[in-house]
Amino acid sequence: MRKTTKIALGCIIGAAFLGTFWFLYQKSLPEKIVFETHQPKVMDLEKTTLVTGKIEPRDEVNIKPQISGIISELYKEAGQMVQKDEVIAKVKVIPDMSSLSSAENRIELADINLKQAQTDFDRMKNLYEQKLISAEDYEKSKVALDQYKAEMKVARDQMNIVREGVSLNNAKMSTTLIRSTINGLILDVPVKVGNSVILSNSFNDGTTIATVADMGNLIFRGNIDETEVGRVHEGMPVEITIGALTDVKLEATLEYISPKATEQNGANQFEIKAAISLPNDITIRSGYSANAKMVLQRANKVLTVPEAAVEFKGDSTFVYVLTSGNASEQKFNRVPVVTGLSDGLNIEIKNGLKGKETVRGIEVKE
Repeated sequence: MRKTTKIALGCIIGAAFLGTFWFLYQKSLPEKIVFETHQPKVMDLEKTTLVTGKIEPRDEVNIKPQISGIISELYKEAGQMVQKDEVIAKVKVIPDMSSLSSAENRIELADINLKQAQTDFDRMKNLYEQKLISAEDYEKSKVALDQYKAEMKVARDQMNIVREGVSLNNAKMSTTLIRSTINGLILDVPVKVGNSVILSNSFNDGTTIATVADMGNLIFRGNIDETEVGRVHEGMPVEITIGALTDVKLEATLEYISPKATEQNGANQFEIKAAISLPNDITIRSGYSANAKMVLQRANKVLTVPEAAVEFKGDSTFVYVLTSGNASEQKFNRVPVVTGLSDGLNIEIKNGLKGKETVRGIEVKE
């Protein structure tokens, strides 16, 4: 029994020793290196650039009051269409005390002058009827009376403008009625009933009552890096993709490239604008984030290989051509090539390959 146990124990120890030896032997063997292989392909290549930006209406107008006061009524809200000269809001005027006082004094003076002119006219009329004065003197008194009547009318009109912001003679052109200056969509109404507003003048921008834009005429606005701005030109086609509308691609035409750069995050950027051709069945909102794709260079029907298969060394480029078809032992020959356009994934081979070779790609684990 003891002899059998010793024999079994010896077998176990021997097996463990042999297993360890075999494991260490396998670890000491050199790892076999295997590469992906690729066949050169004839295809079209495009070198593109992608510019980030936003969709904006070409014509966006801030509607501001022509008189200071308080919003008494709002007739429109954001999202509604509005026509040119259509009323958006009404402003209640807060009279300026100095202007009000001047208007009141003007009325008083006009009233005094009018009463005196009326008295003079009545007297001249009586004398004229008695043929004691000439027709010329009578006409002069009548003209003077008409002048003072007109002055009273102007004074009362001025008083109404100061108090109400409305001219009695031109009520339809009231400055208290805030009207749209263009046809379009109301993007924003940043005021509420009861808010104070001020008119726009040389000292301040005034209060914006509403923002109106023509959403049928949109542009893409973005910035392109100085390294690529020299390759684009006005009139070239642009493909617009919108983040909020993943399946939508819009056609556009580059129409503006800024002549002056602006520095952003340490890099010089040039502003660009592209006019968008908007389909009738798509609704675009102002401010959508978008990308503009522009083709900087194109090569058609050229021989290409994956760019990862090309070795760059100084001013020279090489590929490794498979010389042995044995899958267990790959052998390659280093061949110089002349490269051309690259799209970032594939690169044009102008010279060095005929198209029937198999080239080495990246290393893979066996």
